[in-house]
Amino acid sequence: MFILISYDVTDNKRRNKICNTLKNYGKRVQFSVFECLLENKDLMRLKTRLLKLIKEDEDKLRIYQLCENCKRNILTYGTIKVTEDEEVYIV
Repeated sequence: MFILISYDVTDNKRRNKICNTLKNYGKRVQFSVFECLLENKDLMRLKTRLLKLIKEDEDKLRIYQLCENCKRNILTYGTIKVTEDEEVYIV
């Protein structure tokens, strides 16, 4: 599943923890935006971790789940490309 996550966190320490957590799940495409290719169980695990890190009365966190059709309609300009599954073969 293709997931787009954005955040606006007021505290530097919390913001760094969120960023470091997201680096384990996806690719940073802008300063506070990550693209992730996740199975449902991984998304639930990530969501649980992120919700423990934010302060709901101060911070903003958005998680968009995009279908394959929606993903095909993403327009990018400049040097960035939409995150794709890397073809990995383990023998």
